[in-house]
Amino acid sequence: MKTLAVIGASYLQRPLVERAKQMGLRVICFAWTQGAVCKDLCDVFYPVSITEKEEILRLCRTEQIAGVCTIASDVAAPTVAYIAEHMGLTGNIYEAALRAHDKHRMRDTLITAGVDCPKYKVVTSTVQIDLNGLQFPVIVKPSDRSGSLAVTKVTDKGDLETAVTKALEFSMAHEALIEEFIEGREISVETISRNGEHFALQITDKITTGAPHFVELAHHQPSSLPSEMQARIYAITRHALDALGLTDGAAHSEYKITNDGRIVVMEIGGRMGGDFIGSDLVRLSTGYDFLQGVIEVALGEPIMPKPRKIAYSGVYFLSALTPEVFPYIVRARNYKEIVAAEQTDSELRPLTCSADRSGYVIYQSKNEIFTIPIGRSADLQ
Repeated sequence: MKTLAVIGASYLQRPLVERAKQMGLRVICFAWTQGAVCKDLCDVFYPVSITEKEEILRLCRTEQIAGVCTIASDVAAPTVAYIAEHMGLTGNIYEAALRAHDKHRMRDTLITAGVDCPKYKVVTSTVQIDLNGLQFPVIVKPSDRSGSLAVTKVTDKGDLETAVTKALEFSMAHEALIEEFIEGREISVETISRNGEHFALQITDKITTGAPHFVELAHHQPSSLPSEMQARIYAITRHALDALGLTDGAAHSEYKITNDGRIVVMEIGGRMGGDFIGSDLVRLSTGYDFLQGVIEVALGEPIMPKPRKIAYSGVYFLSALTPEVFPYIVRARNYKEIVAAEQTDSELRPLTCSADRSGYVIYQSKNEIFTIPIGRSADLQ
Protein backbone atom coordinates (compact mmCIF):
# COMPACT_ATOMS: atom_id res chain seq x y z
CA MET A 1 0.00 0.00 0.00
CA LYS A 2 1.37 3.40 -1.00
CA THR A 3 1.76 6.10 1.63
CA LEU A 4 0.74 9.70 0.95
CA ALA A 5 1.99 12.52 3.18
CA VAL A 6 -0.41 15.43 3.67
CA ILE A 7 1.08 18.65 5.00
CA GLY A 8 -1.56 20.12 7.28
CA ALA A 9 -4.46 18.51 9.12
CA SER A 10 -7.02 21.30 9.52
CA TYR A 11 -10.50 21.30 8.00
CA LEU A 12 -8.86 22.53 4.78
CA GLN A 13 -7.14 19.16 4.32
CA ARG A 14 -10.10 16.99 5.26
CA PRO A 15 -11.42 16.49 1.69
CA LEU A 16 -7.92 15.51 0.55
CA VAL A 17 -7.44 12.98 3.35
CA GLU A 18 -10.87 11.47 2.78
CA ARG A 19 -10.31 11.16 -0.97
CA ALA A 20 -6.90 9.56 -0.48
CA LYS A 21 -8.39 7.00 1.89
CA GLN A 22 -11.12 6.25 -0.66
CA MET A 23 -8.35 5.59 -3.19
CA GLY A 24 -6.88 2.93 -0.88
CA LEU A 25 -3.85 4.95 0.24
CA ARG A 26 -2.19 5.01 3.62
CA VAL A 27 -2.24 8.65 4.76
CA ILE A 28 0.05 10.42 7.22
CA CYS A 29 -0.54 14.02 8.32
CA PHE A 30 1.73 16.69 9.82
CA ALA A 31 0.33 19.65 11.78
CA TRP A 32 -0.08 21.22 15.18
CA THR A 33 -2.54 19.24 17.29
CA GLN A 34 -4.83 22.24 17.84
CA GLY A 35 -7.44 22.31 15.09
CA ALA A 36 -6.17 19.07 13.53
CA VAL A 37 -9.53 17.64 12.50
CA CYS A 38 -7.76 15.10 10.26
CA LYS A 39 -5.96 13.59 13.24
CA ASP A 40 -8.56 10.84 13.59
CA LEU A 41 -9.05 10.40 9.83
CA CYS A 42 -5.47 9.66 8.77
CA ASP A 43 -3.50 6.50 9.52
CA VAL A 44 -0.62 8.27 11.27
CA PHE A 45 -0.55 11.77 12.74
CA TYR A 46 2.64 13.66 13.60
CA PRO A 47 2.25 16.78 15.83
CA VAL A 48 4.84 18.78 13.90
CA SER A 49 4.45 22.33 12.60
CA ILE A 50 3.96 22.40 8.83
CA THR A 51 6.90 24.82 8.56
CA GLU A 52 9.35 22.35 10.18
CA LYS A 53 10.46 21.02 6.82
CA GLU A 54 13.64 19.26 7.98
CA GLU A 55 11.84 17.25 10.66
CA ILE A 56 9.00 16.43 8.27
CA LEU A 57 11.54 15.31 5.66
CA ARG A 58 13.18 12.99 8.20
CA LEU A 59 9.85 11.43 9.12
CA CYS A 60 8.76 11.11 5.48
CA ARG A 61 11.96 9.21 4.70
CA THR A 62 11.25 6.90 7.63
CA GLU A 63 7.69 6.38 6.40
CA GLN A 64 8.92 5.77 2.83
CA ILE A 65 6.21 7.94 1.34
CA ALA A 66 5.24 7.69 -2.33
CA GLY A 67 3.95 11.26 -2.61
CA VAL A 68 3.36 14.49 -0.71
CA CYS A 69 0.73 17.19 -1.19
CA THR A 70 -1.56 19.75 0.41
CA ILE A 71 -4.60 21.77 -0.69
CA ALA A 72 -5.71 25.34 -0.02
CA SER A 73 -2.67 26.21 2.14
CA ASP A 74 -0.10 28.77 1.02
CA VAL A 75 1.97 28.14 4.15
CA ALA A 76 2.22 24.39 3.51
CA ALA A 77 3.08 24.62 -0.20
CA PRO A 78 6.83 25.34 0.21
CA THR A 79 7.18 22.42 2.64
CA VAL A 80 5.45 20.12 0.14
CA ALA A 81 7.89 21.19 -2.56
CA TYR A 82 10.90 20.81 -0.22
CA ILE A 83 9.96 17.24 0.68
CA ALA A 84 9.23 16.29 -2.93
CA GLU A 85 12.49 17.76 -4.21
CA HIS A 86 14.67 16.12 -1.55
CA MET A 87 13.01 12.72 -1.93
CA GLY A 88 12.90 12.70 -5.73
CA LEU A 89 9.09 12.76 -5.79
CA THR A 90 6.80 14.62 -8.16
CA GLY A 91 6.19 18.23 -7.22
CA ASN A 92 7.20 21.82 -7.81
CA ILE A 93 10.81 22.68 -7.12
CA TYR A 94 11.33 24.41 -3.79
CA GLU A 95 12.44 27.73 -5.29
CA ALA A 96 9.31 27.88 -7.45
CA ALA A 97 7.13 27.23 -4.42
CA LEU A 98 8.87 30.04 -2.54
CA ARG A 99 8.31 32.41 -5.47
CA ALA A 100 4.59 31.62 -5.43
CA HIS A 101 4.39 31.85 -1.63
CA ASP A 102 6.03 35.25 -1.28
CA LYS A 103 3.88 37.90 -3.00
CA HIS A 104 6.90 40.20 -3.27
CA ARG A 105 8.98 37.66 -5.21
CA MET A 106 5.94 36.57 -7.18
CA ARG A 107 5.25 40.11 -8.39
CA ASP A 108 8.88 40.71 -9.37
CA THR A 109 8.98 37.46 -11.33
CA LEU A 110 5.70 38.09 -13.13
CA ILE A 111 6.49 41.72 -13.96
CA THR A 112 9.84 40.64 -15.41
CA ALA A 113 7.95 38.12 -17.56
CA GLY A 114 5.65 40.84 -18.89
CA VAL A 115 2.58 39.85 -16.86
CA ASP A 116 0.31 42.73 -15.83
CA CYS A 117 0.36 43.11 -12.02
CA PRO A 118 -0.45 45.99 -9.66
CA LYS A 119 2.36 48.43 -8.93
CA TYR A 120 3.62 47.94 -5.39
CA LYS A 121 6.32 48.41 -2.81
CA VAL A 122 7.32 46.23 0.14
CA VAL A 123 8.06 47.48 3.67
CA THR A 124 9.35 45.75 6.78
CA SER A 125 8.54 48.53 9.27
CA THR A 126 6.28 51.55 9.56
CA VAL A 127 9.38 53.74 9.36
CA GLN A 128 9.74 52.72 5.72
CA ILE A 129 6.25 53.81 4.73
CA ASP A 130 6.53 55.76 1.50
CA LEU A 131 4.08 55.50 -1.38
CA ASN A 132 6.97 55.95 -3.81
CA GLY A 133 4.75 57.13 -6.65
CA LEU A 134 1.63 55.18 -5.67
CA GLN A 135 -1.57 57.14 -5.19
CA PHE A 136 -4.49 56.59 -2.82
CA PRO A 137 -6.43 54.40 -2.56
CA VAL A 138 -3.95 51.56 -2.01
CA ILE A 139 -4.21 47.99 -0.76
CA VAL A 140 -2.07 46.89 2.20
CA LYS A 141 -1.53 43.16 2.83
CA PRO A 142 0.98 40.69 4.31
CA SER A 143 3.47 39.38 1.77
CA ASP A 144 2.81 35.72 2.54
CA ARG A 145 -0.74 35.07 3.78
CA SER A 146 -4.10 34.20 2.20
CA GLY A 147 -7.80 34.21 3.06
CA SER A 148 -7.99 38.04 3.03
CA LEU A 149 -6.03 38.01 6.29
CA ALA A 150 -4.96 41.56 7.28
CA VAL A 151 -5.90 42.95 3.85
CA THR A 152 -7.05 46.58 3.99
CA LYS A 153 -7.99 49.23 1.45
CA VAL A 154 -6.55 52.56 2.58
CA THR A 155 -7.91 55.82 1.21
CA ASP A 156 -5.83 58.39 3.06
CA LYS A 157 -2.45 58.78 4.75
CA GLY A 158 -3.91 58.84 8.26
CA ASP A 159 -4.92 55.16 8.10
CA LEU A 160 -1.82 53.85 6.35
CA GLU A 161 0.37 53.20 9.39
CA THR A 162 -2.38 51.22 11.16
CA ALA A 163 -2.92 49.03 8.09
CA VAL A 164 0.80 48.40 7.63
CA THR A 165 1.24 47.56 11.32
CA LYS A 166 -1.53 44.96 11.06
CA ALA A 167 -0.11 43.43 7.88
CA LEU A 168 3.37 43.19 9.42
CA GLU A 169 1.91 41.51 12.51
CA PHE A 170 0.32 38.74 10.45
CA SER A 171 3.16 38.25 7.95
CA MET A 172 5.41 35.30 8.72
CA ALA A 173 8.29 37.13 7.01
CA HIS A 174 7.30 40.43 8.68
CA GLU A 175 6.80 42.08 5.29
CA ALA A 176 3.87 44.17 4.09
CA LEU A 177 2.91 45.05 0.53
CA ILE A 178 1.50 48.46 -0.33
CA GLU A 179 0.03 48.11 -3.79
CA GLU A 180 -1.96 49.94 -6.43
CA PHE A 181 -5.70 49.50 -5.96
CA ILE A 182 -7.29 47.90 -9.02
CA GLU A 183 -11.00 48.48 -9.48
CA GLY A 184 -12.60 45.56 -11.26
CA ARG A 185 -14.36 42.23 -11.37
CA GLU A 186 -12.76 39.46 -9.30
CA ILE A 187 -12.22 35.96 -10.67
CA SER A 188 -9.93 33.01 -10.06
CA VAL A 189 -8.55 30.38 -12.41
CA GLU A 190 -8.24 26.74 -11.34
CA THR A 191 -5.56 24.64 -13.08
CA ILE A 192 -3.63 21.42 -12.63
CA SER A 193 -0.17 20.80 -14.06
CA ARG A 194 1.97 17.77 -14.82
CA ASN A 195 5.56 17.98 -16.07
CA GLY A 196 5.04 21.61 -17.03
CA GLU A 197 1.85 21.03 -19.01
CA HIS A 198 -0.95 23.17 -17.62
CA PHE A 199 -4.55 21.98 -17.84
CA ALA A 200 -7.27 24.65 -17.51
CA LEU A 201 -10.16 23.40 -15.38
CA GLN A 202 -12.46 26.29 -14.56
CA ILE A 203 -12.83 30.05 -14.01
CA THR A 204 -14.63 31.13 -10.85
CA ASP A 205 -16.69 34.32 -10.46
CA LYS A 206 -16.46 35.90 -7.00
CA ILE A 207 -18.62 38.12 -4.82
CA THR A 208 -16.80 39.98 -2.05
CA THR A 209 -17.55 42.46 0.71
CA GLY A 210 -15.62 45.11 -1.17
CA ALA A 211 -13.60 47.66 0.80
CA PRO A 212 -11.93 47.67 3.17
CA HIS A 213 -11.13 43.93 3.51
CA PHE A 214 -12.54 42.23 0.36
CA VAL A 215 -13.62 39.02 2.09
CA GLU A 216 -15.24 36.54 -0.28
CA LEU A 217 -18.96 35.93 0.27
CA ALA A 218 -19.74 33.64 -2.66
CA HIS A 219 -18.18 31.82 -5.62
CA HIS A 220 -19.89 30.66 -8.80
CA GLN A 221 -18.82 28.38 -11.65
CA PRO A 222 -18.60 28.52 -14.60
CA SER A 223 -17.72 32.18 -15.10
CA SER A 224 -20.09 34.32 -17.11
CA LEU A 225 -17.18 36.01 -18.90
CA PRO A 226 -17.25 35.79 -22.72
CA SER A 227 -15.38 32.82 -24.17
CA GLU A 228 -12.82 35.08 -25.90
CA MET A 229 -11.97 36.74 -22.58
CA GLN A 230 -11.69 33.35 -20.89
CA ALA A 231 -9.26 32.17 -23.57
CA ARG A 232 -7.08 35.25 -22.96
CA ILE A 233 -7.14 34.61 -19.22
CA TYR A 234 -6.11 30.97 -19.64
CA ALA A 235 -3.23 32.02 -21.92
CA ILE A 236 -2.00 34.57 -19.35
CA THR A 237 -2.28 31.93 -16.62
CA ARG A 238 -0.15 29.41 -18.50
CA HIS A 239 2.49 32.06 -19.17
CA ALA A 240 2.49 33.13 -15.51
CA LEU A 241 2.81 29.53 -14.26
CA ASP A 242 5.76 29.00 -16.60
CA ALA A 243 7.38 32.22 -15.36
CA LEU A 244 7.05 31.13 -11.73
CA GLY A 245 8.29 27.61 -12.54
CA LEU A 246 5.18 25.84 -11.21
CA THR A 247 5.23 22.53 -13.08
CA ASP A 248 3.30 19.95 -11.05
CA GLY A 249 0.08 20.03 -9.06
CA ALA A 250 -2.79 22.45 -8.58
CA ALA A 251 -2.60 26.22 -8.94
CA HIS A 252 -5.06 28.94 -8.00
CA SER A 253 -4.64 32.24 -9.84
CA GLU A 254 -6.55 35.37 -8.84
CA TYR A 255 -7.34 38.25 -11.21
CA LYS A 256 -9.17 41.53 -11.50
CA ILE A 257 -10.78 42.47 -14.80
CA THR A 258 -11.14 46.23 -15.24
CA ASN A 259 -13.94 47.94 -17.13
CA ASP A 260 -11.58 48.69 -20.02
CA GLY A 261 -10.57 45.01 -20.35
CA ARG A 262 -7.27 45.06 -18.47
CA ILE A 263 -6.54 41.57 -17.04
CA VAL A 264 -4.47 42.02 -13.87
CA VAL A 265 -2.89 39.15 -11.94
CA MET A 266 -3.37 39.77 -8.23
CA GLU A 267 -1.60 36.63 -7.03
CA ILE A 268 -0.95 32.99 -7.90
CA GLY A 269 -0.86 30.16 -5.37
CA GLY A 270 0.95 26.91 -6.06
CA ARG A 271 -1.93 24.97 -4.52
CA MET A 272 -5.65 24.29 -4.93
CA GLY A 273 -8.05 27.12 -4.22
CA GLY A 274 -9.78 27.10 -0.85
CA ASP A 275 -13.37 27.98 0.00
CA PHE A 276 -14.50 24.61 -1.49
CA ILE A 277 -13.49 25.85 -4.96
CA GLY A 278 -11.04 23.04 -5.65
CA SER A 279 -12.38 20.37 -3.35
CA ASP A 280 -16.03 20.64 -4.45
CA LEU A 281 -17.01 23.25 -7.02
CA VAL A 282 -14.73 22.12 -9.87
CA ARG A 283 -16.04 18.57 -9.66
CA LEU A 284 -19.65 19.74 -9.42
CA SER A 285 -19.38 22.05 -12.45
CA THR A 286 -17.04 20.03 -14.71
CA GLY A 287 -17.21 16.40 -13.57
CA TYR A 288 -13.42 16.34 -13.05
CA ASP A 289 -12.26 15.00 -9.69
CA PHE A 290 -9.70 17.68 -8.84
CA LEU A 291 -8.76 16.05 -5.53
CA GLN A 292 -7.94 12.76 -7.21
CA GLY A 293 -5.93 14.62 -9.82
CA VAL A 294 -3.80 16.33 -7.16
CA ILE A 295 -3.14 12.97 -5.50
CA GLU A 296 -2.28 11.30 -8.82
CA VAL A 297 0.22 14.05 -9.64
CA ALA A 298 1.84 13.71 -6.20
CA LEU A 299 2.22 9.97 -6.77
CA GLY A 300 3.83 10.57 -10.16
CA GLU A 301 0.94 9.10 -12.10
CA PRO A 302 -0.24 10.45 -15.47
CA ILE A 303 -3.34 12.64 -15.62
CA MET A 304 -5.71 13.39 -18.50
CA PRO A 305 -8.15 16.03 -17.28
CA LYS A 306 -11.19 16.43 -19.52
CA PRO A 307 -13.36 19.04 -17.79
CA ARG A 308 -16.68 19.80 -19.40
CA LYS A 309 -19.66 21.92 -18.46
CA ILE A 310 -22.12 19.65 -16.70
CA ALA A 311 -23.76 22.11 -14.29
CA TYR A 312 -23.52 25.37 -12.40
CA SER A 313 -21.97 25.17 -8.95
CA GLY A 314 -21.22 27.58 -6.17
CA VAL A 315 -20.94 28.37 -2.50
CA TYR A 316 -22.48 31.06 -0.28
CA PHE A 317 -20.97 31.96 3.10
CA LEU A 318 -22.87 32.88 6.24
CA SER A 319 -21.87 36.01 8.18
CA ALA A 320 -23.29 39.12 9.81
CA LEU A 321 -23.31 40.64 6.34
CA THR A 322 -25.16 37.66 4.80
CA PRO A 323 -27.77 36.46 7.34
CA GLU A 324 -29.96 35.53 4.35
CA VAL A 325 -27.87 32.34 4.00
CA PHE A 326 -29.01 30.98 7.37
CA PRO A 327 -32.53 29.82 6.34
CA TYR A 328 -31.01 27.87 3.46
CA ILE A 329 -28.72 26.05 5.91
CA VAL A 330 -31.63 25.22 8.20
CA ARG A 331 -33.89 24.10 5.33
CA ALA A 332 -31.22 22.61 3.07
CA ARG A 333 -33.24 19.42 2.54
CA ASN A 334 -36.00 21.45 0.90
CA TYR A 335 -33.73 22.46 -2.00
CA LYS A 336 -32.63 19.82 -4.49
CA GLU A 337 -29.77 22.10 -5.58
CA ILE A 338 -28.06 22.19 -2.17
CA VAL A 339 -25.46 19.43 -1.85
CA ALA A 340 -23.94 20.53 1.48
CA ALA A 341 -24.74 23.10 4.15
CA GLU A 342 -23.40 23.76 7.63
CA GLN A 343 -23.36 26.43 10.29
CA THR A 344 -19.87 26.33 11.76
CA ASP A 345 -20.28 29.06 14.38
CA SER A 346 -23.36 30.23 16.27
CA GLU A 347 -22.16 33.83 16.19
CA LEU A 348 -22.51 35.90 13.02
CA ARG A 349 -19.55 38.25 13.01
CA PRO A 350 -18.52 41.25 10.90
CA LEU A 351 -15.99 40.21 8.28
CA THR A 352 -12.32 41.15 8.35
CA CYS A 353 -10.98 37.85 6.93
CA SER A 354 -12.27 34.47 5.71
CA ALA A 355 -11.99 32.93 9.18
CA ASP A 356 -14.77 35.24 10.41
CA ARG A 357 -17.41 33.45 8.32
CA SER A 358 -19.89 31.24 10.18
CA GLY A 359 -21.18 28.66 7.70
CA TYR A 360 -21.79 27.82 4.08
CA VAL A 361 -24.16 26.46 1.44
CA ILE A 362 -22.77 24.53 -1.54
CA TYR A 363 -25.01 24.03 -4.55
CA GLN A 364 -25.16 22.35 -7.96
CA SER A 365 -27.77 23.51 -10.46
CA LYS A 366 -28.30 22.13 -13.95
CA ASN A 367 -29.67 25.19 -15.74
CA GLU A 368 -28.65 28.37 -13.91
CA ILE A 369 -26.99 29.80 -10.82
CA PHE A 370 -28.83 28.92 -7.63
CA THR A 371 -29.59 32.36 -6.22
CA ILE A 372 -29.55 33.36 -2.57
CA PRO A 373 -30.14 37.14 -2.35
CA ILE A 374 -27.20 37.92 -0.09
CA GLY A 375 -26.06 41.30 1.18
CA ARG A 376 -29.23 43.19 0.37
CA SER A 377 -28.05 46.15 2.43
CA ALA A 378 -24.45 46.01 1.27
CA ASP A 379 -22.67 47.27 -1.83
CA LEU A 380 -21.13 43.96 -2.88
CA GLN A 381 -18.58 43.53 -5.65
